[in-house]
Amino acid sequence: MTPIEPADYGPLAAILAMAVATYAMRAGGFWLMTHVPLTRRVRRMLAALPGSIIAATVLPIIVGSGLVAMLAIVTAALVMVVRRNDFLAVVAGMSVAAGLRAAGL
Repeated sequence: MTPIEPADYGPLAAILAMAVATYAMRAGGFWLMTHVPLTRRVRRMLAALPGSIIAATVLPIIVGSGLVAMLAIVTAALVMVVRRNDFLAVVAGMSVAAGLRAAGL
């Protein structure tokens, strides 16, 4: 059996470092919020946060992927608004993207 070289620990060290960083960010956020008074303004900001995160995630995809991605995301959003079903919205968006790609767009 060959001994493990120090260079073999690189990926493990990176994974552990990212796990520690992720935990520190989450724990730090909870700790920080214990020191923030929950005023009406802060509550409104926290209520709007999920939509902001979705917009920050989706807009670069639309800009980078073009018309097909935009139509697929709009379809998924419309299905979500009408049917209130996450799974159905994902399937609809993926179907539109696959159909448009198959059509040559």
